Amino acid sequence: MGYWSSARGRRWILWGLLAASYLLVNTYRLSTAVVAEELMTAFEIAGAQLGTLHASFFFVYALMQIPTGVLVDSVGPRRTAAVGGIGTNIGAVVFALAGSYPVAFAGRFLIGLSGSVIFVAILRFCASWYTADEFGTMNGVSFAVAGAGGIVATTPFALLVGAAGWRTSVLLLAIAGFGLAISVYVFVRDSPERAGLEAIEGVPEPPRPSASESWDFLKAVVRDRLTWVVFVILFCTGGVNLTLFGLWGIPYVRQVYGTSVTVASLFTLVGGVGAVIGPPFFGWLSDRTGLRTEIVVGGGVVYTAVLALIAVLGDPPLPVIAIAFFLTGGLLGAFVLTYPLIKERNPDRASGIALGTINGASFLGAAVFPSAMGLILDSYWTGELAGGARVYTTTGYRVAFGLAAVAGGLALCCALWLHVVDDGQVA
Repeated sequence: MGYWSSARGRRWILWGLLAASYLLVNTYRLSTAVVAEELMTAFEIAGAQLGTLHASFFFVYALMQIPTGVLVDSVGPRRTAAVGGIGTNIGAVVFALAGSYPVAFAGRFLIGLSGSVIFVAILRFCASWYTADEFGTMNGVSFAVAGAGGIVATTPFALLVGAAGWRTSVLLLAIAGFGLAISVYVFVRDSPERAGLEAIEGVPEPPRPSASESWDFLKAVVRDRLTWVVFVILFCTGGVNLTLFGLWGIPYVRQVYGTSVTVASLFTLVGGVGAVIGPPFFGWLSDRTGLRTEIVVGGGVVYTAVLALIAVLGDPPLPVIAIAFFLTGGLLGAFVLTYPLIKERNPDRASGIALGTINGASFLGAAVFPSAMGLILDSYWTGELAGGARVYTTTGYRVAFGLAAVAGGLALCCALWLHVVDDGQVA
């Protein structure tokens, strides 16, 4: 009982409910890779159409990030996340029961539309329950939840699909999701004061901005060139990671190396483990050393090199693929250090708007890269089918990974700019 009556204790329980909802969103958004061939067969679609189906989630997710920032600042994270959770799982039910491609597209679109609000709600919750010195670490821990959802979306989800089929599996996730959404509404509060607790020292509850103030905050964020440099970094790295682990990673391992879906999912699971470990580690390292942009630059160098290695070799030994996937997942933690930079650059009352603006970047990238890589793979397709699904060539995958490496190189260039230039001043 004492733990619940303490603001420092209760915040972890409430964060956990929000985090569980976000974990489920990540399971939905990355699970397409496990059922890629089943979806191609069920809806009689090619790689580019599968990429578009997968990307429908991310496109609307990206577009919703700025409105989400306004919502969590004005309405609060509790109600925003609860309503988003209900809508997410309604979309999952529609997707699971879809009998045609357009209905499946609509279901996944609704998952993305509703699920888009939950992560920014978590960050806004953290801004009201944790001190500024804790925010970098909480940012990393919250991002780790995405990696955990990625893990659930790989081998565990593959095993569930193998036992129950993909439609039943999605329905089971939706049932759990409805329970979480209701729990968020019942238990979560937007601040210690709104929970009837004493404020945490160093975490004042900022007044909610008016509509005109929100508009002014948004204009200031959009006009800041640093916002757009960070946006490009996250567009490239987040977009590639979500595409690799959410769609094309499993078909790549399965088709190039001749493994089963379950075995191939182990490699994207390794990437998910990296995404769980990397953000908290780099957040802790940054808080401990005071380094931010230096870590972003170093991460960009390694990230680009790893993707270029796969593009050049095409089919390196499987242990190399495991290491490469782990590194690309883990280095997410280096790139998300840009979130504290953006938060600190803007007023506390505008934190939701500022974080929502850049949070859309990864998901806009994840709306673009799946279809782009799918088009590349389709262009090298030789006509071979397996179980009704297209089998792509190693050359096609090499070119697709080449695109990913180019994106990594662009992110590295922006990271270097971020390190050297800030408001026209040399760092």
